[in-house]
Amino acid sequence: MKISRSSHPVLRSKPFQTIVSLAKKEDKKVYLVGGFLRDSFLGRDKQNPDLDFSLCHGAIDFGRRVSRKLKAGFVVLDKEHGCSRVVYKDKGSQKIITFDFVDFRDKDLKGDLSKRDFTINTLAAPLPMEGSKVLDLYGAKRDIEKKAIRALSDTSFDEDPLRILRAFSLAAIFGFKIEGRTMRLIEKKKEALKGVAGERVRDELFKILEVTNAFHYISLLDKHKILELVIPQVAVMHNVKQGGYHHLDVWGHSMETLKKLEELMAHTERHPDINNYLDEVMAGERKRRQLIKLAALLHDIGKPKAFEVKAGKTMFHGHERIGRIICDSVTERLKLSTRERFTLDTIIFWHLRPGYLADNAVLTKRAIHRFFRDTEDEAASVLLVSIADQRATRGPLATPESRKKHEKVSFSLLDKYFEMKKEEPFVRLINGADLIKKCRIEPGPIFSVILDAVEEAQVEGKVKTVPQALALARQIAKKHKI
Repeated sequence: MKISRSSHPVLRSKPFQTIVSLAKKEDKKVYLVGGFLRDSFLGRDKQNPDLDFSLCHGAIDFGRRVSRKLKAGFVVLDKEHGCSRVVYKDKGSQKIITFDFVDFRDKDLKGDLSKRDFTINTLAAPLPMEGSKVLDLYGAKRDIEKKAIRALSDTSFDEDPLRILRAFSLAAIFGFKIEGRTMRLIEKKKEALKGVAGERVRDELFKILEVTNAFHYISLLDKHKILELVIPQVAVMHNVKQGGYHHLDVWGHSMETLKKLEELMAHTERHPDINNYLDEVMAGERKRRQLIKLAALLHDIGKPKAFEVKAGKTMFHGHERIGRIICDSVTERLKLSTRERFTLDTIIFWHLRPGYLADNAVLTKRAIHRFFRDTEDEAASVLLVSIADQRATRGPLATPESRKKHEKVSFSLLDKYFEMKKEEPFVRLINGADLIKKCRIEPGPIFSVILDAVEEAQVEGKVKTVPQALALARQIAKKHKI
């Protein structure tokens, strides 16, 4: 196998040429290794590429000199093992290219590559690469062609237990299969995942959630009892039977909801508003699309604790409130951002609301306003999970009529949400300052009661002017003896 600098834009870029020139000037043997070469042979191109380089020694100092020449960001990742990172932002394309430099972890390149995780990540090419042969010392090309994830050695997972989860994320990303010996190793070593830092677990899990058929790979994690090591809170969801509206237990229903959500997402590809919404970056490189899938998986996580039987009827009263509390421990384990935590909390807490709205004989302006007020930016997320939840509910008591009405209401609210996003923001006729200055009301909890009531009256068209709004405010204050 051969690869040249002309075969990929990154290899023709200024930062890469700078690395090549510096290596030549210092007479330093530098190898491009791993993922970038693998992706090149697979014909894959990342929006923000990352390249790994291996050196015999001096990787930190070499990376520092590269960063100075490029005027790029520099950080020492691991001083003990000689690892540094250079982050370069291309002013033209706005692409961010990451370059990692690391010392050999053995006496030579072959020994160094033997320490990597999977065979498909062991390709190497010496700089300057022009016309040079890509080295395949451990059967990387064979396994790329076979679409196989194969651990490089029996100790691969001992060196870094996160590789257990990475086997599944790589399989998901590339559509590969984990070969037999590697799967047996995973089964043997999986308990070590418990000790891996939450943010590292999160990154691999979200790579799986990013693919269009995450359901398949989450099912594999569940089958091999790895998911409960990643998210221990889901273990109690198994074998919790539900009432006549459901055909599956709590966990089976949660998995089916994820499946139905992905099917729903596939049918929104021609809806630019929904796609833009789903592709919004929530934190780091994590998008709303991935987070909503996690919410679908966890939306009923409160049911086992809420389970009770009254008069022969299975009930889960308040499971959405319990679920929100339990979810906080999940988000803490995965080190999600404050915004991501709020999003999951909102979806789980309000996921029943669209169903309640669909049960109403008349969907009033006030009810619609309250739904959007309570769910805010996550209204569309709540609706999508609710639709998937309903489609995953196919017990003998679930009727086609109720499902049809639920979807009609949910899709109409979904359309309204995106219509509202294009309109001028809603402006209240009065605010807290008006209550103080014009109504002589002391600040306190009553403010939210008054302002919400006035806002609802404004939405319904019952209040159209500031004087009318102030009059209603005084009336409510008087009613509450303020």
